[in-house]
Amino acid sequence: WINNAWNNDIHGRDCWAMKHKNSHLLVGYWSRLRKNRDVPDQSDIDPRAIKRMLSSIFILEASDTDRPIYRLAGTTLCQRFGMELRATNFLTHWESKSRSALTLLLRQALRMKQPICLSSVAATADCGMAELETLLAPISFGDGPATRFLGMTQLLNDPAAMTGRPIAFQRLIASALVREDEPLPNFEMPPPTPPAESIRSHPRAPHLRLVVSHDKPVTLHFDADETLKRLFTLLGAQPA
Repeated sequence: WINNAWNNDIHGRDCWAMKHKNSHLLVGYWSRLRKNRDVPDQSDIDPRAIKRMLSSIFILEASDTDRPIYRLAGTTLCQRFGMELRATNFLTHWESKSRSALTLLLRQALRMKQPICLSSVAATADCGMAELETLLAPISFGDGPATRFLGMTQLLNDPAAMTGRPIAFQRLIASALVREDEPLPNFEMPPPTPPAESIRSHPRAPHLRLVVSHDKPVTLHFDADETLKRLFTLLGAQPA
């Protein structure tokens, strides 16, 4: 079955749809943020509007699609891989054939300015297996073209299958561009809260900015408002 799915992906036959509710929610949020632009800017992201998904959210720097780098990653996602993901290569845990395909898929999503959904099989070192769904929505960073992704990875089967066992290996089995003219389930999501004018005075300023230095990488925490403020301050940092 995995080999068949792999071959379908390589030949571009998209015969599946997003499965996880949060994938639909994130696409809807991304679409609302665009406001008649090709893609939203990173500074438009309001963590309060997506706080229920934050532990699985990440920002990917993909100006070099051969080496896309995590700018930040949520705690649940880091726990899934058993490591702090910030400043690491997104392709590290993918097998070689998947890495080659993903490089092209990331490039295509940025060029077409459309979100892309990835279906993959993940395995632990002791052969525990799980199905993952990853949503990547292109975003810009200040002036210029889209070079980053607002992303989210969700486990589609029982989380108990992976408890305490980090992902060691991941294989892409299908991919599809997400088109906005496709019908989405009627999931409700609160609109983003408009920021204060002073916060948005700088073109690269995020919605929540706390003037504080960080000596260590900060990991996303699910419902801690103060941590969210510190974390999303990092969104204004220069690319690695």
